[in-house]
Amino acid sequence: MQHPLEIIPAENRKRIFFTLLVLTLSLFAVFRVLDQPLRTPVAPNGIVSFELARTPEKAFQIMVSWEPVNFAGPNIFRIKGYLYAAFGLGLDYLFMPVYALALAFGTLLAAGKHAGWLMAIGAVAGYGAFAAALFDAVENYALWQVLLGAYDSAYPAIAAFCATVKFMLILAGVLYMVVGWMWPKK
Repeated sequence: MQHPLEIIPAENRKRIFFTLLVLTLSLFAVFRVLDQPLRTPVAPNGIVSFELARTPEKAFQIMVSWEPVNFAGPNIFRIKGYLYAAFGLGLDYLFMPVYALALAFGTLLAAGKHAGWLMAIGAVAGYGAFAAALFDAVENYALWQVLLGAYDSAYPAIAAFCATVKFMLILAGVLYMVVGWMWPKK
């Protein structure tokens, strides 16, 4: 099996990976700021709590806990938390291709150090990075529907399922990168 990014010339891969990694970490830092007002006793993990709410009741409780946000700072920050969530979900559509490409390039670089079954796992992990972004897109659509008032539906369960698969695929890709880099080259 070939890695999905194997067509990229080998001499460009590291530069592209590190550029995408910096973009990924920068956007992640923005999400950390956006997430602060969403951390409440009902949603201790902010937007991740909302992603994993799973039931209409829990999703509703989280949304209620966001109204209004009492975030220390200027009055501009004293707005309803779901506006932060909505902006974050929109920004996440930019984040998806960035983190998917960064993860896929990372797995490509790790796979390039090996042959055989370890290289083949890298190809699967590369495809998994793009699959994670697709699950993220479906999750975000479901969360948008919940924010628009469809919390008493299957959308919270769909979002939780997609978020769980997304996190598992991302974790698998990161683990492959770390193991692939640390595993002795043959």
